[in-house]
Amino acid sequence: MKRFFYIDDDLDDLEALERELLARGLGQPQIHVLSHDDAGAAARRLHPVHSLLRQDTIHSGEIGALIGLGVSALALALAWLGGLPAQIGWAPFVCLGLVLLGFFTWEGGFIGIQTPNAQFRRFAGALAEGRHLLIVDADPAQEALLKAVARQHPGLRPAGTGSAAPRWLLRWRQRWQDFLQWAP
Repeated sequence: MKRFFYIDDDLDDLEALERELLARGLGQPQIHVLSHDDAGAAARRLHPVHSLLRQDTIHSGEIGALIGLGVSALALALAWLGGLPAQIGWAPFVCLGLVLLGFFTWEGGFIGIQTPNAQFRRFAGALAEGRHLLIVDADPAQEALLKAVARQHPGLRPAGTGSAAPRWLLRWRQRWQDFLQWAP
């Protein structure tokens, strides 16, 4: 899957575009709008980017977890090289490793919540000027359809591509949305 970014000045145009994409087979979890005008986007029932994904929390948390794994492994290796587990057992050192892993993961997420998402930083200027970002995750088979529909909207400007959410995650989210619509 590939992620397509488009910039537009008009939320009404994005609303019409989203309806066309949904009518032509793209799923609701594949389409999102990032805007500083959250009230305007909500009034048009546009699907916003989740608040956790607006910040770099997840990405920075993953980096923190990798650092935590390294520090935990180092702590366990130093304990083993010092011969301490033979005297007092592995339990305190495994607990220390888990605490270090948790701390560095938390710290990474804490740093990430203070910074914009790495994928959206390049659009900060356009968003600050009042423009809106349309984000569409599309399969290779859907790319031609997306480009054809986008051409029908003259105010929509391509703004680049990126890596999309995994296909299995989008399918799961679509099934969840279908269930929520079906369930009372």
